[in-house]
This record gives sequence, C-alpha cells and structure tokens, in this order.
Amino acid sequence: QVQLVESGGGLVQAGDSLRLSCAASGRLISSYAMGWFRQAPGKEREFVAASNRNGDSTYYSDSVKGRFTISRDNAKNMVYLQMNSLKPEDTAVYYCAAGTYYRNYGSFGSWGQGTQVTVSS
Repeated sequence: QVQLVESGGGLVQAGDSLRLSCAASGRLISSYAMGWFRQAPGKEREFVAASNRNGDSTYYSDSVKGRFTISRDNAKNMVYLQMNSLKPEDTAVYYCAAGTYYRNYGSFGSWGQGTQVTVSS
C-alpha cells in the first residue's frame, strides 16, 4: 500500500496561484496512476486531475481545464498540482490519490489526508 501526504495548501486571493505537492512512500508511484480530487464543504468529493503512470497522458475536469496542471516526478516519488487563476469556487480540501487507471475514478483506492485550499474574493 502506498502512503500519500499532501502539502502546499493555504489561503490565497482570487487570481493567485498555488502548487500542491504529494509525497508518496511505501511503494513507487511509477506503479500507479495518480490523481487529485477535492471536496468542498457540504459537497461530495469530485475529480480534479489525473495522470497515467509515466505522466505522458493527463485528464482534467472541465472546471479546472486550462488552469490546473498535474505533473509527477517518479524518481522523487512526488506528484504536483499547479493551480493558476484560482477562483473562490476552487475552495476545498484537496486529496492526492493513487489508482490503477487514470481515467477510472473508481480505481483510485489509496488516499492522503488532504490539504485545505481557500480562495478569497
């Protein structure tokens, strides 16, 4: 089982940028599709972005496409989410996840504890 720890969240203003990091341990992330999900207060967890195992294919939700970029460094066992042009509706707890197929949300079975992102207007 891979263990995941997110970092980099915080309070920013609308239009700002933020980069989230996910440090993996226990297993090499090169064996996994990696993704980011988020959950806003009172809402269900939703998909944000995912990457295949070697990072050459990515997939984004329509709400973040063009603003967010997922990347990974398999040598460092790290995954990142670069978030630009942040909006108040991006406010949520962001979770890093590991799975078997990057376009199958249900395949993501290992989760981090989450990091809070708050975007003020």
